[in-house]
Amino acid sequence: MTRTYATDKQYERWYMAECCRCGRRRHKAGTWPDGYVCRTCSDHAVRTRGTCPRCGQARALPGLRPGDGAAICTTCAGFSQTFGCSRCGFEGKLLRGRLCERCTLTDRLTALLDDGTGRIRPALVPLFDLLVAMDKPRSGLAWLEVRRSQPGNASQLLHRLGLGEIPLTHDALHELQPWRAAAHLEELLMACGVLTAADKYLCSFQRWLPGHPAGIADPEHAKTIKLYATWRVLPRLRARAERSHITTSIRRFAAEQIKYATAFLHWLGERNTTLASCGQLDIDAWWAENTEHGRTCLRAFLNWATQTRHCPGFLSILAMKVSWRAAMSDEERLEVLGRLLTDTETPTRLRVAGIIVFLYAQPVSRIVRLTLDDIIRDGDTVLLRLGESPAPSPEPVADLLLKHIANRGNMNTATNPASRLLFPGRRADQPTRPDHLSALLNEIGVPASAARGAAIRSSTCPPPWSRTRSATTTRPPPDSATRPAAHGADTPPEITEGHQRAGLPGEPATVESASPPVSRRVLFAAGDTIFMGMAVLPPRVHSTLKWSRNLRMRRARARAALHRTLSARRVVPLRLVPLG
Repeated sequence: MTRTYATDKQYERWYMAECCRCGRRRHKAGTWPDGYVCRTCSDHAVRTRGTCPRCGQARALPGLRPGDGAAICTTCAGFSQTFGCSRCGFEGKLLRGRLCERCTLTDRLTALLDDGTGRIRPALVPLFDLLVAMDKPRSGLAWLEVRRSQPGNASQLLHRLGLGEIPLTHDALHELQPWRAAAHLEELLMACGVLTAADKYLCSFQRWLPGHPAGIADPEHAKTIKLYATWRVLPRLRARAERSHITTSIRRFAAEQIKYATAFLHWLGERNTTLASCGQLDIDAWWAENTEHGRTCLRAFLNWATQTRHCPGFLSILAMKVSWRAAMSDEERLEVLGRLLTDTETPTRLRVAGIIVFLYAQPVSRIVRLTLDDIIRDGDTVLLRLGESPAPSPEPVADLLLKHIANRGNMNTATNPASRLLFPGRRADQPTRPDHLSALLNEIGVPASAARGAAIRSSTCPPPWSRTRSATTTRPPPDSATRPAAHGADTPPEITEGHQRAGLPGEPATVESASPPVSRRVLFAAGDTIFMGMAVLPPRVHSTLKWSRNLRMRRARARAALHRTLSARRVVPLRLVPLG
């Protein structure tokens, strides 16, 4: 290839110039009415769309109005060139043949999905429609160019699908390499309905599983691991996927169970023993050499081996230890919660996720599964549905929720063009990964586990409102002003004088007709301020909170009891005192 210039100085003089938009000396992309523009500024300008302030037409606005520098159309700016597509007429970035990005993507996909007859394979028409309809077609073009020179790239996989070389089944896609490209393509096929829906992490585990036993040197060990994975680990994952959904931690733990079982069999081989002949001394020795996490991962394998008579049935396997993580203090909780409400530099989605953890005590795995249908607007009130009954959101939280909904990320590609998820992820029809969101929250100083534990044990989360009332009246009990607070509450009796509990919209005000209430400190939000207020809790709620705080039950049972109790009762704010 011959150069059109003789020296580097000629190249600088002919092809380089100072950009009139950014002021940098870059390659010239064209000469516009306001001067030379570089390729970066040119691409950004032609992709700017809106209503021209001079002529009022909705079109591309690459020009600049003299004086205030407002973006205007090519006609008003006096451009000598046009940016309309030669096929569809859309104004934007033009590629080969003066075609826009969407028309170029259409031609590329039509060629790749051709079944050999000059038309798209009929079974892949939904995939074609999904990819062509993405908001940013340049993202689709970039996806087709990734790893173009390497085997297993997206273009090659689509071409093989079009020719029928790859069957349209989950098992066939699980055998493809590289697995990331195949996994993304599989999720796109599920999103458009070509493949039946399946859990993302279940597919990931099934894709990983066949390769693990193949790497085990001992054939007996490989056989045992394959039996264990096929008849114990995989069925439980499938049952979990049918019952609810699989998270990243569940999928990771399933893989670690198999890895630790493989390591245990290898460790027995080094001691010149087998699984069938191992004794209690071998189990105790391995238990002493490994961490608690390793023991937890191996426990399921030993139980399975004992039940299926792969090892002696008299082995004693110690129970799993439950570790408790320290909760945040009230001062730390208030500081972080106030920062989330007022810090505009923190991404909105992280602020919303952190506030939901602090106020509603929801795990991150549950937060990422929230959809737009869980955000309910009732006039000026915004409700968040976490259970059967929606819970009201304070004013600053409601504003953040609505702002986040209007500017959700990962919505411009074919993966989530019309996602209803509150936190859409990068994969097709999938939310943000819980572990990724939890890591991002930790980076901004919001430890999700500690914050959720503090919200549960300190009753800082507003419980879902219940429409069930024990009694309805418009006046408080006669003795409410003189009845003392139980359990050493620090609320004076006169605070409750004349207080009544407001019902839901359209419902009469209600009061508790049960035994004496107990006052506790509860967090509230009003405007941009966080308050520590006094709340009246029924005795059953107080006893449940105290019971959970003292850890007299296992964590799951204590949380379930707390959720049931708070769902049936309503926390009543009596007095708000700003925290200085």
